[in-house]
Amino acid sequence: MNLFFTGGLGVLLLLGLPVAFTLSLLAVAGMYFFNGGTFAFMQIPIISYKSLDDFTLTALPMYVLMSQVLLVSGVGRDLYEMASRWFRHFPGGLAIATLFCCTIFSAISGSSVATAVTVGAVALPEMVRRGYNKRHVLGLLAAGGTLGILIPPSIPMIIYGSVTGESVGKLFVAGIVPGIVLTLAFMIFSAYQTRHIKDEPATWNERWEASKKAVWGLLLPIIIIGGIYSGIFTPTEAAAVGVVLSFAITIFVYRNLTMAAMREILINTVKTNAMILFIIIGAMLLGYILTILQIPQTIVNFATTQDISPWIIFVLINIVLLILGMFLETVSILVITLPILYPIIMALGFDPIWFAIIMVINMELALISPPVGMNLFVLKGLNKENTISEIVKGVIPYAIIMLVFMVILSFFPEIATFLIHKDIK
Repeated sequence: MNLFFTGGLGVLLLLGLPVAFTLSLLAVAGMYFFNGGTFAFMQIPIISYKSLDDFTLTALPMYVLMSQVLLVSGVGRDLYEMASRWFRHFPGGLAIATLFCCTIFSAISGSSVATAVTVGAVALPEMVRRGYNKRHVLGLLAAGGTLGILIPPSIPMIIYGSVTGESVGKLFVAGIVPGIVLTLAFMIFSAYQTRHIKDEPATWNERWEASKKAVWGLLLPIIIIGGIYSGIFTPTEAAAVGVVLSFAITIFVYRNLTMAAMREILINTVKTNAMILFIIIGAMLLGYILTILQIPQTIVNFATTQDISPWIIFVLINIVLLILGMFLETVSILVITLPILYPIIMALGFDPIWFAIIMVINMELALISPPVGMNLFVLKGLNKENTISEIVKGVIPYAIIMLVFMVILSFFPEIATFLIHKDIK
């Protein structure tokens, strides 16, 4: 049975079938052959409805909408200009400024792709023009873009919370310190690599002028994360507040929300959300038949009854996630693996909030892992002269930094958990 599902998944994906339909077809085939023929098909609408009937998932389309609005607003451009004027006089200052901008935009959009597109479109030509090695810049942008799913708000964390029942608020807060630490590690390495480049400092008037323009982009993450951490609103309510503020900023401050731009925003939002929700439905359908066949229970029993260290199982889990990250995108990996991995983690006594951060870092690596890393193709699309091999070579050092940080986080889980407050919902 395991061979049936594993082989079927591999064959259908190699044929180019979208992940959502691959999962659904395998689920339907499983229902027909293993669960009583066509009678089992009655479960399809019931499971599909229940898989999306989750208040936590309400935040998902709103964060996607917010990121799409901010893509056209000009917030990313102003954030980069502000960071450039404050940091460019340091050795490797533009590299530091770019990662700072990635961090702030990540705390607004919750999307790695949106972060890579927005910051990359502004930073790539500017850094190359000022003498930065193009390969290094591409690697920096690909890695910096991945911060979008670690620094809250984070779409993968919403999915993790929906699938496992863990508090999305706690997941968001748990991502703050790891996100800052990983950003600082990226900055230190990048500044060292580009230490020979130093620009003329901006005047104080230029710095304050750029800061005034970027103030709205700086306020958004403070309002969203601050509101969640203080208990003023839940992550879902924070998403709604973020959407309202992003529209207000775009309409009244930047004044560039045309009807054509609005049409593009809504189409892209619907496409992205439809893709994610269809993947969730397909994974839940497949999860139903796997549960009927007791495959997750068998795996959990096997993992917890072996006379081996839980840490060996933990390492094996991470190896599997790294391999999956080479061939699947983040949402697919989460919804396929979590129904199996979460019970194992709980049975082994690991902290589920800490494991969520470990899993998100794995998803960051998936975004920059060939052959299907999303951020690689996003940066290639910014300029036809960019090649995947060039981007991969540039991103390898940052991938190593992520792996080292994941090891450190494994030994010191408090990095992710010490900020969590019992009152966060």
